[in-house]
Amino acid sequence: MLRRVWLVALGCVACLVLMSGAASAGDVWGSVECGQPGAPACDLVAGSRGPAPARPSSAQPKSGSASSCRYVPVPFEPTPQMTDSHAGEAGFWGVLDCDPSGQFVGIPAWVPAGAQPLSPAAVARIARRQLALPGPKLRTSPTGEQLVGLPTWLWIDPTAWQPRTQTVAVPGASVTATATPRMVSWSLGEGGTVNCAGPGTPYTKGSDPRAPSPSCGYLYRRSSAGAPGEAFRITATIHWTVTWSGAGQAGTFDDLASMDSVSLRVAESQAINGPR
Repeated sequence: MLRRVWLVALGCVACLVLMSGAASAGDVWGSVECGQPGAPACDLVAGSRGPAPARPSSAQPKSGSASSCRYVPVPFEPTPQMTDSHAGEAGFWGVLDCDPSGQFVGIPAWVPAGAQPLSPAAVARIARRQLALPGPKLRTSPTGEQLVGLPTWLWIDPTAWQPRTQTVAVPGASVTATATPRMVSWSLGEGGTVNCAGPGTPYTKGSDPRAPSPSCGYLYRRSSAGAPGEAFRITATIHWTVTWSGAGQAGTFDDLASMDSVSLRVAESQAINGPR
């Protein structure tokens, strides 16, 4: 008996399911697309290309890695309802297994014998889901407490400002999805926002603290007194353009985003006039 925890995803609903039963190797591959606009609940495509590979135990693939997806039989005994719904038909109940993700993706689906192979666009959607995008790791100067009327420099860790790729291969098609950082949007907590075309310029020791950032900055007009925790919550969001190419085709997906937030105190300098 084999027990596995695997992810079930349908549209915006995610469920964690624990199943038990006998698992065996399969000789089919393919993909299931669920919750697509204008499509049935699940769009199943698969094919047969020899025995399934041994299942690795590595973690989610990192950016730039490649994976191979195929259907394997569900790792539990199909229920009578599942069996009866396709009685007399050639095929089996399977779940998508992507090497080396270390987890099942999608929902159990009926895989008919002789199903057609995946289209490059379907493989690209799998690659897009496996993209590992880093958070911005935002930075500010002055460090710690900011001052009203003093320019604040904004930037993110430059290592996050790099394209990320993920390649997925199935028999007959190898497709790569590429996420390229396009813009960083900043929400500064007092209602102001800033859009920066790049990662921003790190503040260097010895620079004039009164000078604004040459690429990404903000000027606070009021203090954070009275805000929750006496601090503003600021958020930096990287917007990624996502494209794909492979098997002689190419396309574009909707943007993706990754973000990071910190609390920032903003003080107001007080001047006192007295007798000379």
